[in-house]
Amino acid sequence: MASSTSGCIIIALLVLFLTTPAPGAARHHERVLKHSSGKKPLQTERPYNIAHRGANGELPEETHAAYERAVVEGTDFLETDIISTKDGKLICFHDLILDATTDIANHTEFKDRVRTYEVQGANVTGFFTVDFTLAEILTLGAVQRWPFRDQSYNGKYKVITFEEYIEIALSTTDRIVGIYPEIKNPVFINQHVKWPGGKTHENIFVETLQKYGYGGKYLSEAWKQKPLFIQSFAPTALAKAATLIDSPLIFLIDDFSVPTQDTNLTFYQITTNQYFDYLVSFGVVGIGPWKDNIAIPNAENYAAPPTHLIRRAHDHGLQVHPYTFRNENQFLHFNFHQDPYQEYIYWLADLKVDGLFTDFCGSLKLYQDWAMPLKMQ
Repeated sequence: MASSTSGCIIIALLVLFLTTPAPGAARHHERVLKHSSGKKPLQTERPYNIAHRGANGELPEETHAAYERAVVEGTDFLETDIISTKDGKLICFHDLILDATTDIANHTEFKDRVRTYEVQGANVTGFFTVDFTLAEILTLGAVQRWPFRDQSYNGKYKVITFEEYIEIALSTTDRIVGIYPEIKNPVFINQHVKWPGGKTHENIFVETLQKYGYGGKYLSEAWKQKPLFIQSFAPTALAKAATLIDSPLIFLIDDFSVPTQDTNLTFYQITTNQYFDYLVSFGVVGIGPWKDNIAIPNAENYAAPPTHLIRRAHDHGLQVHPYTFRNENQFLHFNFHQDPYQEYIYWLADLKVDGLFTDFCGSLKLYQDWAMPLKMQ
């Protein structure tokens, strides 16, 4: 009986020892709670999982449902494109025209709204957002862009505003989720939409972020509370944003042969070391290149060895967040054996990029949890 009692005491002490955090761990836990107001902080120890237009591999892009699904699936950042309506309201929408991702074709009341405008040197015909008020756009239903993806959600969700998107990120209850909005097509938007006082697309974009308390340099305490990357294909838009807010900027890089919308240079010409120096000088912390600029595919769909773009960017202290990673076979180069995990291994383990834009943030999260688990769960 005495030996049994002693054994119980020893077991009880062992359980107490194993379940009581060390003083340092307790202090760290307290710091986390104080820092994040009860939410787990954004992870910064592995490449960022960036939900490209939300979980749009599963649901219509840039809708409330797509962003909520991305949060549930564990993304680090919710990515979006910000353009304007006729009445100057900022919305989350990728294309300048409504044709591909809404049911506008079913709305005969708008059949006379088709227009042709010049966009980046080419004529584009369709139903442009700048010819519709926000109230009119909200009568439309969002649809899945790709015919080989799930069409059962078509028409069930609406286009959302920039403010609604921000509120989705801020309303998470268990962890901090960052936002990654793009100043989309600023040249075109500023040509067709006029705001009071001579304000521009960039002004309204930044004012909206500041309304919700965003700001702060990369990894500052303010930034960690409300993580934000501002992205754009237009370097002049980033330069203007830098005069309005101190948040980190990402320069997006299209196909090298494509001219930028706001300079007389191609994207190839503005990815020189000298241009990288210029970008860094006003607050750009990273680049978001089209992945085929780095692993260029041949006619047989095999990716060539990587170019030196990642190395040069890293040499300038720039992060690299390539786009866009998609699970379907038609988007995978044959090098990866029709396996998106093989593609993740190549980009994250071999090329060591700093984040990925993906349509399937759930898949990327599962891969990262398996291959590069976080030290602090």
